[in-house]
Amino acid sequence: MLGDKAVAAVLAVKDMAVAKKFYEETLGLSKAGKDEEWGTMYKSGESMILVYPSEFAGTNKATAATWGVGDDFDKIVEDLRGKGVKFDTFDVPGMEWQGDINVMGDMKAVWFKDPDGNILNIVNQM
Repeated sequence: MLGDKAVAAVLAVKDMAVAKKFYEETLGLSKAGKDEEWGTMYKSGESMILVYPSEFAGTNKATAATWGVGDDFDKIVEDLRGKGVKFDTFDVPGMEWQGDINVMGDMKAVWFKDPDGNILNIVNQM
């Protein structure tokens, strides 16, 4: 039924101007159309992200979107650090941290938040 259909991440934000700067300038996403009253669609590879205003922005305490970036992982992490992005660590049994990078065998991952606290993730696989 839905297995062959595209899916998009949907992220609530409090301030569209602040979100626009973060998603466009910090993450480098490009709009997939014009800004609308109900939000802005961004293109990320073959995927889409809808950023929309909501009073419930930042209330999700779990990962909201993940990018699988393959061999570009280290470069992207350093680029984001250079733009002031701070990566989060957390205490979960079995997780091994090398600084702020989680290492699980061949997989590496980082987590960070947008200005509203939405939890975003980058992995070197997918």
